[in-house]
Amino acid sequence: MKCLRTSLPVEAIQYELDHGIEDGFELWSNIVVNGWINSNNLVKITRNDGTVVCPYIDTRRGRSFIKVGDYIITESVGDRIVCGEDKFFQRYEVIEN
Repeated sequence: MKCLRTSLPVEAIQYELDHGIEDGFELWSNIVVNGWINSNNLVKITRNDGTVVCPYIDTRRGRSFIKVGDYIITESVGDRIVCGEDKFFQRYEVIEN
């Protein structure tokens, strides 16, 4: 079956540090050791104590780590997802800026 995504207005913001849109931070070492995801291009923040952490958002499917250039999408029902910059403009059309 081939399908076309239904038009659904969403809020989209490209991730920037210090805007408070992440749900939390995970130690980068935990991500690498646990092998949760490919850690290439993850946003990494070095804290004053020297620890390196990566921001994430909680989604219906679990924790999504944010990569450089990712957009955080908030759907009308409040669900949030991470969308890579490489796929964002293929999936979404800007209707208001």
